[in-house]
Amino acid sequence: MKSIGWGMELLVDRIIKHKKAVVIIFAALTMISVVAQFFVSTNYNMTDYLPDEAPSTEGLDVMESEFTASIPNTNVMVQDVTIQEALSYKEAFEEIDGVEDVLWLDDMMDLQVPLEMVDDSMLESYYKDGDALFSLTITTGEEVEATDALYEVIGDENAISGEAVNNATSQNMAVTETIYAAALLVPVIIIILVLSTNSWAEPLFFLTAIGVSVLINLGSNIFLGEISFVTQSVAPILQLAVSLDYAIFLLHSFNDELAKGKKPEQAMAAAMRNSFPVIFVSAVTTFFGFMALMFMDFEIGADLGLNLVKGIVFSFISVVVFLPALTLLLYKWIEKTRHKSIVPSFKGIGAKILKLRYPALILVSLLIVPSFIAQGSTSFIYGLGDLPDTTRAGADAALIEETFGESTPIVVLVPNDDIAKEEELVNQLEELNYVDSVMAYANVVGTGIPAEFLDDSVISEFQSENYSRIMVSTDAGVEGDVPFGLVEDVRELSESYYGADAYTLGESVTLYDMKETVTVDNQVVNTITIVTIAIVLMITFRSISIPIILLVTIQSAVWINLAIPYITNDPLVFVGYLVVSTVQLAATIDYGILLMETYKHHRQRMPAFPAMKQALDEKFFSIIISAAILSSVGLILWITSSNPTVSSIGLLLGRGALLAFVLVVVFLPALLLVGDKLVKKTTYKPNFYEENKEETDR
Repeated sequence: MKSIGWGMELLVDRIIKHKKAVVIIFAALTMISVVAQFFVSTNYNMTDYLPDEAPSTEGLDVMESEFTASIPNTNVMVQDVTIQEALSYKEAFEEIDGVEDVLWLDDMMDLQVPLEMVDDSMLESYYKDGDALFSLTITTGEEVEATDALYEVIGDENAISGEAVNNATSQNMAVTETIYAAALLVPVIIIILVLSTNSWAEPLFFLTAIGVSVLINLGSNIFLGEISFVTQSVAPILQLAVSLDYAIFLLHSFNDELAKGKKPEQAMAAAMRNSFPVIFVSAVTTFFGFMALMFMDFEIGADLGLNLVKGIVFSFISVVVFLPALTLLLYKWIEKTRHKSIVPSFKGIGAKILKLRYPALILVSLLIVPSFIAQGSTSFIYGLGDLPDTTRAGADAALIEETFGESTPIVVLVPNDDIAKEEELVNQLEELNYVDSVMAYANVVGTGIPAEFLDDSVISEFQSENYSRIMVSTDAGVEGDVPFGLVEDVRELSESYYGADAYTLGESVTLYDMKETVTVDNQVVNTITIVTIAIVLMITFRSISIPIILLVTIQSAVWINLAIPYITNDPLVFVGYLVVSTVQLAATIDYGILLMETYKHHRQRMPAFPAMKQALDEKFFSIIISAAILSSVGLILWITSSNPTVSSIGLLLGRGALLAFVLVVVFLPALLLVGDKLVKKTTYKPNFYEENKEETDR
């Protein structure tokens, strides 16, 4: 302990003594990081984050090694055209860079045959009432350029939908919406911080310290090379919101020391010593909470988790090293911009809140079990989700579905050593519900024509050296009980003929595998988050009961938050659910830690009720400021983002921060007062004040 104390004293002394050098070093690191972040690419393809052992990932590897063309990922509808005009459009599509393959009616049949003689179900999958629907394969990574070129060819009156156009839309929205969110968020945070300080300059110091850490974190991604679109959209804003508390703790302590008449250097040294334990514990609990995301098999969680963990480390270093140096170097600006407190005192708020302790205890106790059950029964979306109709991609998708219905391809790869067996499988697939058509060598080319008599371009569509490719067109949709049931049926049928040598691919197949992966991830991540945070709290408070009380409080807020979509019958984007169920706990546990630390300190000098009353008086304002910032961040993400995943994360986070605030200031005090004797017995050397019989909480 003495060595830690000596180390802290040395750190404080060096920072104060070399404050100018510290500021210069951080400024240089920030500039380097700003440049570095432009060399970090963003991945919008959620398929890439599935584990290597996922069946669809293994199937994709096989197809990429065996075939040149990939799975169709885009539908293009051209209205009011003749067959010849449609063929002209097809030729134009094939000329576009990034378009690997174009599939239409002429690939299914000889167009010399009168349309009246063609099977209606097959014909209407590609050509209906003068409208033509093409299936395109767009190269991953070239979605934006390819879809822009497609829009130029088809004009405003026609439509494009599918996975590729959704990815392109997300990419186009990401930069503009991030700027828009920041433009709304920064003024809101400044207003909140102005209300919490007595200087107009202090909020700028807060934002500078955390802003520097955010930029350094973004720049450090150059060593990763690539981040996911979820990380790009969410991580910087989450880091800002979660770690602003550290800066607030430090500068509030600094002002308290100044109020005692100390000089700025002395006040900062004392503030650093006093606030370091609270900042450290808050950072460590958040660190381990975010680290749990890194254990996900679905690697988009690991990608986000790593960035948030790095962000917490950089924010902690920035607050304990850079912020003190910056504050002392520019202290005159704090003095010049002092103003009277804008917000009235919250003295007496504790007594009013504690009047609600028994109703709060009863209400939350009644809600915990139903909320836990409800949040586990919520329906989920495992993909990107539907883009809103306010975007062209969303409106186009609705138009194509209205005209042709839903069309989702499933690709089946099977060994090509038995054409008769393949024909049997094709016939069985055609009998499945929600299957519109099946294209394979066995039924398109025919079993009676030897492969050596056919053109290579025909054979290469359906056969490689080792595998046959069967294209199954379905109208079950992309995800949900029916599409996932169909995926299971196709897999079972294929495996009944070929065993483990059969592979299935496609967007609905990928989402099915994603569902299977993240369902397990959810249990792993939540368990790791709760266990690691519990251990940190146990060590911090040297208690068994205090971690349980704190975790019950915050976890109750998480369950209530995640139960609301079940009650309102709104499906949740599962990535958002998984992230928020972890982030809300990791981010809002700080509120409970701050109140608990203060209560425990006062409890050593007075009975439980007055100790809690004073703790609420002192910390209510700090907690509401932290909650307001985090909630504002979430709600602004929800309002500004057209990306369903990011929007879902924002809404859950914004609502979750408010729920955590309410439970921490109302439910947590009730739990601590009711369980005061238990806390005393299960805490190592609590040194609680011994109450006399006359001293009661009434």
